[in-house]
Amino acid sequence: MIAGLYIDGTSPLHRAGAGIKILAMIALGTGVFLIPDWPVVTVILATVLAFYPLCGFGPSVIWAQVKPIFWLLLIFFAVQLWLNDWQAGLLVVTRVAAIVLFASLVTLTTKTSAMLASLERAMGPLRPLGVNPEKVSLAISMVLRFIPVIATVASEIRDAQRARGLDKSILAMVVPLIIRTLKMADDVADAIEARSFDPDETIS
Repeated sequence: MIAGLYIDGTSPLHRAGAGIKILAMIALGTGVFLIPDWPVVTVILATVLAFYPLCGFGPSVIWAQVKPIFWLLLIFFAVQLWLNDWQAGLLVVTRVAAIVLFASLVTLTTKTSAMLASLERAMGPLRPLGVNPEKVSLAISMVLRFIPVIATVASEIRDAQRARGLDKSILAMVVPLIIRTLKMADDVADAIEARSFDPDETIS
């Protein structure tokens, strides 16, 4: 799943309000963990998958959302198979897949700016409690922006380490990724500070 990867379209889901889609995502994420039967969750997963072609997305788009978590799903299944049984493993896998694929669908059909604006409006009533919706919105937007950037950096590091014959070393992958991520975070913090950023004045 690549956050912020909006694909333009005219489907009903594209036209639906960002707030409605976010609420649906929260409801689905909560609901699948309250359902104890894997056949029911499998039906929910199949329904989510059915929305992809309705929105104009083919198998390649679906695979692009699943690929980053494919091995994680296999690990989840293997652990549950070892600790419980295959049904428990299938339940966990279908739950995670349904949540990830629906969250990806929301991201693919909703502009980031629309999601952030919706979140700001939703958090408005919390302002008297000390919550700053603009700062929260900024934090979320930066996370959404950095996820694909970090994924690109990880890919570059993996290619470089593979060329050195270190592709099987976890440390050779993780350490440079952490260093480069922290460096990017420092650069962004310096840029914000240099511009005397004030969310209350610059974001509405």
